[in-house]
Amino acid sequence: MHALIVVAHHDPQSLTHQLALQVAKGLEASSGSTWEIADLWAEGFEPRFGAADIAVHRTQAGPAADVVAEQARIDRADALVLVYPVYWWTMPALLKGWIDRVFANGWAFDYQAEAKLVKKLGHLRVHLVGVAGADAGTYARHGYLDAMKTQIDHGIFDYCGARVLTSQLLFDSEAGDPQPHLERARTIGLRLFSESDVPERV
Repeated sequence: MHALIVVAHHDPQSLTHQLALQVAKGLEASSGSTWEIADLWAEGFEPRFGAADIAVHRTQAGPAADVVAEQARIDRADALVLVYPVYWWTMPALLKGWIDRVFANGWAFDYQAEAKLVKKLGHLRVHLVGVAGADAGTYARHGYLDAMKTQIDHGIFDYCGARVLTSQLLFDSEAGDPQPHLERARTIGLRLFSESDVPERV
C-alpha cells in the first residue's frame, strides 16, 4: 500500500513538517507500506486558480502540466494524508489552492450543466491532520469542529467521492510539549492501512 503525504508549511523546521515525517516513520514501520511526501512550499506549487483552471473546469481545455503531475501522484496512492496548520479555522491558502487546481472537473468529478454529478475518487482513502493552535474547548464552544468537517470532509472530499477515514485536530500546538502530537502522528502512520472504513473524528 502506498500513501501520499501532502504537507503545506513554509518552514521545514515547523511542527507541521515534523508531524508529516512522523506519519511517514509510522508507515515505514508498518509492513509493506510505502510513502511519498509532497512538500508544496518547497516544490513551488502554484496555488492560484486562474483563467487556465477555469477553462479546465468548463471542459474547454486540458489541465496544466503541474496539475497533471499532482493528479498522477494521487492516482498512484492508496491513501492521501494532508498535514497542515489551521489558519482562520481552515487549511492554509497553499493547500486550498492545491485542491482548487488539482481536484478538477474531469478528474476528481464529472460535472456538466443539467447533468448528474459523477464522483470519480471513490477509491481514495483520505486522512486529515490539522495542527491547531487553540484548545479543544475553543473549537467545541464556537462550532469550529463542525464547520471544518462540513467545509473540508464533506464539502471537498465527499463531493468527489473520496472517503475521509480519519480527521484529526492536534490542539494546543503552540504551547507545551510537542511530543504527544509527534507520537500521535506516528500512530496515525502505523494504523493508516489498518483503519476500518468507518470515518473517525478525534
